[in-house]
Amino acid sequence: MENLKYQSGFNNQFSTEAKVGALPLGQSMPQKSPFGLYPEQISGTSFTSARHENLRSWVYRIRPSVVSQGEFREVSFPLIKSTPFDHVPTPPHQLRWMPLPIPKEKKDFLDGMITMAGNSVVAVHVYACTETMERFFYNADGDMMIVPQTGGLTVHTEMGIIAVEPQEICVIPRGIKFQIEVQGFSRGYVGENYGSPFQLPGLGPIGANGLANQRDFLAPVAHFEEKKGPFPTLCKFQGRMWETESLYSPLDVVAWHGNLTPYKYDLRKFQTINTVSYDHPDPSIFTVLTSASSKPGTANIDFVIFPPRWMVAENSFRPPYYHRNVMSEYMGLIHGEYDAKAGGFVPGGSSIHNCMAPHGPDAETFEKAVKATLKPQYISDTMAFMFESCLVFHPTEFALKAKFRDKKYLDCWQGLRSHFKN
Repeated sequence: MENLKYQSGFNNQFSTEAKVGALPLGQSMPQKSPFGLYPEQISGTSFTSARHENLRSWVYRIRPSVVSQGEFREVSFPLIKSTPFDHVPTPPHQLRWMPLPIPKEKKDFLDGMITMAGNSVVAVHVYACTETMERFFYNADGDMMIVPQTGGLTVHTEMGIIAVEPQEICVIPRGIKFQIEVQGFSRGYVGENYGSPFQLPGLGPIGANGLANQRDFLAPVAHFEEKKGPFPTLCKFQGRMWETESLYSPLDVVAWHGNLTPYKYDLRKFQTINTVSYDHPDPSIFTVLTSASSKPGTANIDFVIFPPRWMVAENSFRPPYYHRNVMSEYMGLIHGEYDAKAGGFVPGGSSIHNCMAPHGPDAETFEKAVKATLKPQYISDTMAFMFESCLVFHPTEFALKAKFRDKKYLDCWQGLRSHFKN
């Protein structure tokens, strides 16, 4: 959809109405709301969360949610998995997959979603779809970060409409109902966050500026539809999928105010921080959003990107360094090439490097890097991302047996020969 309007900011106290005068003045729940609308609060955190962490919005809708919702019945989505991820043993070696193929049959966003891996705080899915959703969906288990890789999506939510394209992300909070419209084939990734809501990382010594700017996050403006059903409505609850029929469209919010809202962010607006002397900083400087764990400084999930950037370091090995990490990494490539791999890691593909699994540049990339003439270099054709977690990513049985798994991934390091001179 063209010419969509948005509100700017992250966790702002937004106010928006699709019909002038629909927002009540002075209080959230007057005895009689304007236009006969029903007030309904959606809380994304506990009532007693600290003020700066408290997420909630008041919505003013044509009918309260409870009216259009009947009993749910469990339905089968065998390729969508949830915690606990204990279906098959998790191997310690590195894993890589090619892109999810284009489906041969018609599939909407839910039909086309497949779980690749997860743990008790995050699940990672990939999707490949060709059809617009005729049904509605909400996730009671966690927030959903959608990362398109090819093909745009128009996300119709209770709070308004968001158009998201490759190199943008869209976050839909837990419990918010939505429907996804596609134009042709669309493929991408989904990070399902079971833990604390995503926040901007602290900047610390970086200072007041850098990384993702609050003003670049965009929330929708109110937009409603009044349609009679029945409409199939699905819910992910306690790791299982459930379905009911709604008598009316759940997208009937005429106005809302608060700071619990879906939002989008353009990854190309990320303000990269990098070295200008020697070596280079840890990848944590590329963190866009984080979900904090109970241990300070340790994340349930960090959403990290590797965008276009200058490389300037003197007398330094320029690609990402070889390392073993207590954190576990699920990587995907949205666009272009990743500077640590000369081949094999392609847009739409993904990899897992779990706790203490060694990884880094392949043999061809290493040989080029140590022979390169060092001068300022702009890496322009790239956009990779990483879900980094304090817990191990357990791949699903489907992921381990998938035909598009790269079973020769480990070969990319076998050409690393000894240069030692005694």
